[in-house]
Amino acid sequence: MTSALALLAGPALAEMNFNRIASFATPLNMAEGEDISRETSAEIIAATADGMTLVYTDGPLGALGRIDITDAYQPKPLGNIALDGEPTSVGILGETAFVGVNTSPDYDNPSGYLAAINIKSGDEIARCDLGGQPDSVAVAKDGSQIAVAIENERDEDEGDGRTGQMPAGFLTLLPVTDGAVQCDSLQQVALTDLAEVSPEDPEPEFVDINSLGETVVTMQENNHLAVVSKDGEVLAHFSAGAVDLKNIDTLDERGSLDFDKSQLGRKREPDAVKWLDDTHFATANEGDMDGGSRGWTIFSKDGTVVFESGESFEHALIQIGHYPDKRSDSKGVEPESIETATFGETPMVFVGSERGSAVGVYDATNPSAPVLKQLLPSGIGPEGYVAIPERNLLISANEVDLIEDGGVRAHVMIYEYQNAAPAYPQLTSEGAKDLIGWGALSGMVADDKGIVWAVNDSFYGYQPSIFKIDTTQTPAKIVDVIRVHRADGSAAQKLDLEGITLDGKGGFYVASEGRTERAIPHAIYHVQPDGLIKTNKGEITIPAELAAVEKRFGFEGITKVGDTLWMAVQREWKDDPKDHVKLVAYNLKTKEWGAVLYPKASPEKGWVGLSEIVAHGDHVYVIERDNQIGADAVTKKIYRIPASDMVPAPLGGDLPVVSKEEAYDVLPDLAAQGGYVVDKVEGLAIFEDGTAWVSTDNDGVDDSSGETLFWSIGKL
Repeated sequence: MTSALALLAGPALAEMNFNRIASFATPLNMAEGEDISRETSAEIIAATADGMTLVYTDGPLGALGRIDITDAYQPKPLGNIALDGEPTSVGILGETAFVGVNTSPDYDNPSGYLAAINIKSGDEIARCDLGGQPDSVAVAKDGSQIAVAIENERDEDEGDGRTGQMPAGFLTLLPVTDGAVQCDSLQQVALTDLAEVSPEDPEPEFVDINSLGETVVTMQENNHLAVVSKDGEVLAHFSAGAVDLKNIDTLDERGSLDFDKSQLGRKREPDAVKWLDDTHFATANEGDMDGGSRGWTIFSKDGTVVFESGESFEHALIQIGHYPDKRSDSKGVEPESIETATFGETPMVFVGSERGSAVGVYDATNPSAPVLKQLLPSGIGPEGYVAIPERNLLISANEVDLIEDGGVRAHVMIYEYQNAAPAYPQLTSEGAKDLIGWGALSGMVADDKGIVWAVNDSFYGYQPSIFKIDTTQTPAKIVDVIRVHRADGSAAQKLDLEGITLDGKGGFYVASEGRTERAIPHAIYHVQPDGLIKTNKGEITIPAELAAVEKRFGFEGITKVGDTLWMAVQREWKDDPKDHVKLVAYNLKTKEWGAVLYPKASPEKGWVGLSEIVAHGDHVYVIERDNQIGADAVTKKIYRIPASDMVPAPLGGDLPVVSKEEAYDVLPDLAAQGGYVVDKVEGLAIFEDGTAWVSTDNDGVDDSSGETLFWSIGKL
């Protein structure tokens, strides 16, 4: 079988694009013998002047992590440097890292220091007492000065979570002479009495310095910004203002994507800020206390809004399946980080979505009308970015470590600006008549003319859907959606759609994985072309023989062979031999049930189960996968079973065991994406000519990076 991943490069290589080339898991920086099960993170990241070494803050470990990217395709660990507190930010000058370290014993007594550390040796060269809790650190490009935002953050459990808690934060400026920070010449710049919101408690968040030595500082909770001269004079200050948002989702508890709400006068409350040039800077408007406008803004340093993204950035993430529905009532995709750099002759802005785990790449040649050029997948919870245009590199630091949940670890990801077509996204709803949100794709089935139909699973329990995908376009396009509903027009609930097949009459049969404790039945549903499930006639529940032995992990695919529907059961039920699962048959004419047994792999870690079943030609194909992610992934394979083996025996007795043959190993394709290997390979669709498409489930962007991989593996 010929992998079609290479086809993603497209017909011509005439345009430069960013593509992910490598990733680095932060536990790799732990020394031999250390407990790698401890939480670790990559938060704020910087690069040495030669672009060969990355340095990132690791708050949970209280350390500074280092990565050798001499070969950017093969990043190597250089180990951690232990600190006397929690690192909050880092900037680099030459071979010295300047790190803000928080040592506060409590909110009422904030403290911290700036450490100057030799990156190669790990030795501390100097330490400056900052007199408060540092957040962001910025180093002037000419190496003459360091700016530190002293936040002195509030206790969100006190005072109704409001600002106005003392002591007040401030801005600290430190001169640098011949690469050495001058602690004795530290200058504190008061930022009180500037903002309308809690003027006594500014809580500065993020800083950046332009080539004129001017520092721009955000006061996130105060919804305010200030520009400060090299000498500490406040040159300008102004409110960050508000935005009217339309066509957004503001309800997170519904398990559906409904972009029909508005938020008027939503405060921006910017977090990260970066100068675009000496006159303009860009902010990521994450929000905190009262706001969060789901987008980003370019300001002139006099406070004039030059560009406002509004809801367009969030809409772009919605179209590629990266919308975090569980954050709908809060701040949506939460743009938190921002980076600016010039690649070639093109000034660019990189906007990172903390909750959508993606970064938007904008051409900012015209600051009043930047153009979204790309959306790149990140790790989970991108916190910081650094661009290295001299090497055509962009780096993301992703802070979320899911070790406690058995999930993926925190990662640093590397992207290269290449003469190549974009490899991501591989699936989008861009261009559809209406804004179509999607995610958590599961089962698939191929139709005519390059169309694939796919279902979402119970993550969107209030919006079960069938998506129409046109695979003849690159990337593949979701061109329409059918909402599965009951006779009264309401969304069909108590479903966990995990498989879909054609009924031959324009409609579908879908398999729902049951969960008895949640009153979700193991069942098959006949869905009409318009999405209707007819009362009684449209529902086929499992028989008593299966109900007596059922467990949570049920139907994970469905296919039709003649008059018989075949469903793959994901894992062993109560009566199954070890490492064997049922392939269940239901005859639509005779109403008879039966089954065969499928022998699956025995995992060394976690579990292995089936995720899909598709009949094609003389074989029936299944996806067999483990539940492991990243470096622990072992089994992500497509097997085929001779159709002649698929002779169901009556339930309740001995079942025949089918034979299987490996048809395709998906693991190399997953590893070729440049990120970590995702666990949920769940969809398989095979066209009449044998061309097969595979997809992954992104878990609704919940404890997930949101990536959906959707690609052709060629002809079977």
